[in-house]
Amino acid sequence: MNPTELFYVLALLKVEGVGDIVAKKLINHCGSAEDVFKSKTQILKSIDGVGETLTKNLKDKTIFEKAKKELQFIENENISVLYYQNSEYPEKLKHCIDGPTLLFSSGTFDFKNRKIISIVGTREVTSYGTEICKKLIEDLAVFNPIIVSGFAYGVDIIAHKAAMDNNLQTIGVLAHGLNQIYPKVHKKYVAKMEENGGFLTEFWSNSNPDKENFVRRNRIVAGMSEATIVIESAEKGGSLITANIANDYSRDVFAVPGRVSDKYSQGCNDLIKTQRATLLTSAADLIYNLNWELESKPTKTVQKQLFVSLDNDEQLIYDYLQKNGKQLLDIVALECNFPIFRMSSILLNMELKGVIRPLPGKLFEAI
Repeated sequence: MNPTELFYVLALLKVEGVGDIVAKKLINHCGSAEDVFKSKTQILKSIDGVGETLTKNLKDKTIFEKAKKELQFIENENISVLYYQNSEYPEKLKHCIDGPTLLFSSGTFDFKNRKIISIVGTREVTSYGTEICKKLIEDLAVFNPIIVSGFAYGVDIIAHKAAMDNNLQTIGVLAHGLNQIYPKVHKKYVAKMEENGGFLTEFWSNSNPDKENFVRRNRIVAGMSEATIVIESAEKGGSLITANIANDYSRDVFAVPGRVSDKYSQGCNDLIKTQRATLLTSAADLIYNLNWELESKPTKTVQKQLFVSLDNDEQLIYDYLQKNGKQLLDIVALECNFPIFRMSSILLNMELKGVIRPLPGKLFEAI
């Protein structure tokens, strides 16, 4: 995005009464942010939702000083800017009506043709939630997904660290400008995250981590992802807001269940109970529901191991596939007398051991 174009987009976003929905409507109608300011009042008033007050606010000259100041910060700090009309902008976020017009970024990442999932949860994460989060990301690593979270305490930072431990790209979506890091104790993770991933925010350099910013931040977390996973949550919390936004965007939502007596499982249990989330007990549940096993092969090639150890259930399935060749998942479950909900987990483990492979159409075969 060239500096002139960026300058006018920044100025437009500082006009009182112009949010992301109105800004994109104006730009799409006029052709560019610069043309919005050059358009005649009558033309602007012909746009749905634009009235006398807004056209008057567009003439406010102070917005250009604010835009100039922010542009200088962006250039001085070498910040990358993702514009909603450009190919570098997260594809799924383009389809969210209230998605940010601009995203400011630091780090190195590429969203094109990548699986992107968000992991959120309580800041008061338990040992149960910690282990679930780490194991989930470890088991998903063969698919090389981008792990998105909010860089906050608890589940967020555990997800980011687990992604880095598994050499996965991870992105922290911030509720403030890129001139600071919140919480400050997480500064020690910044450099490593920016090596393979980094940070996104819609907030300008003068924005602090105010309470209302976190809710706005959550729509980016939900909107840019294929699915949102809630690890642990109390009855009320920011992660539930993210889950609800994901539902509004028609994204998949998963929740990890817990004991009914556990405070930080109440939110997840309620999401599942009210059918706002799919129950998640392992990576296999997500892989099956998102049909990842039916798409392109994982980036890490799975090869058959010598002297691989199979448990009784796995051996039964392997012997059946060896004898009968390619078979549908439902048929294997029926013939081997396993419930469908168990099959996805068993088959994933067998695939990771290199003894079977998935084929299009929910078919599996022995290797």
